[in-house]
Amino acid sequence: MNPSDPVQIFLEDSLLDSARKGEHNFIRLMQEVLQASGLRVEFLHEDDRPRDHEGLSLVHMKPPLGRKGLTFRRVYHYPFWQIDQTERRWAWDVARVRFDPNSVPDAPARKFQTFWRKRLYGVGEVEHNPDGPVYVPLQGKLTEQRSFQTASPVEMLETTLRLEHERNVIATLHPKETYTNADHTALDRLQRTNPRLTVTNGHPGEFLLRCAYVVTQNSGVAFDGFFFDRPAILFAKIDFHHIGQSLTRMTAEEAFARVLSDRPDFAKYVHWFWQQNCINAGRDDAKGKIRARFQRLGWLI
Repeated sequence: MNPSDPVQIFLEDSLLDSARKGEHNFIRLMQEVLQASGLRVEFLHEDDRPRDHEGLSLVHMKPPLGRKGLTFRRVYHYPFWQIDQTERRWAWDVARVRFDPNSVPDAPARKFQTFWRKRLYGVGEVEHNPDGPVYVPLQGKLTEQRSFQTASPVEMLETTLRLEHERNVIATLHPKETYTNADHTALDRLQRTNPRLTVTNGHPGEFLLRCAYVVTQNSGVAFDGFFFDRPAILFAKIDFHHIGQSLTRMTAEEAFARVLSDRPDFAKYVHWFWQQNCINAGRDDAKGKIRARFQRLGWLI
């Protein structure tokens, strides 16, 4: 690689200033790894992304630029990050790797799960709650089925009410989504015809603590549910599909029949997914993992 050609990192307003000041931990670590290899790093605004880009570049949460471009993204919570060749989480390397619980040490996994449950939600011990409600964290575009989904969110709710015969269903609206009149009309119709359904707002921890299981398209709340030992049914492609009942692999009938009888090792999974397959920017080995990701993805540094 020619050191005279800079690695260009395109960022939105919220990150650009902190990156230039060296105040964003993960971006600073990437910069240090690249500079240690003799490469120059330039921080540019995302609006300045060229249509055709032939050099080394990084973007945040966007499609990579050109053959040599990469994207990086936080993996649900700080300080966990990933670098990959696509912005589509379900096509990331980790999504294609087989999860083997036997490869994960038991005691560190349990300690890790407990630590992050307390860190994220302030919750110590949890118990199974098979008689609790079904928790459905909704995302956006409720009446539309997108390419990575097996059904629209409204159809997902309809399927849940049809196949879950006993439990109440609590669906929550995403605080950062803007819902259309059609979205609200569809939810109102479902609530009028299904007394077991409640559509509400609230903090995920409240519902994860008392639910029996989670149903979602691919909300990261389902991943958080693994810290509570809450199984999940996934109606869309996602990177953390391995221990979920994913409708990309089975029918809805099979998923609902199995969701409470299958008991994966949640602690081992979250340790494997986060600690072994992501970059923990708070650990001493973070720069080594960043370098390894660049090399794995074809950057000869």
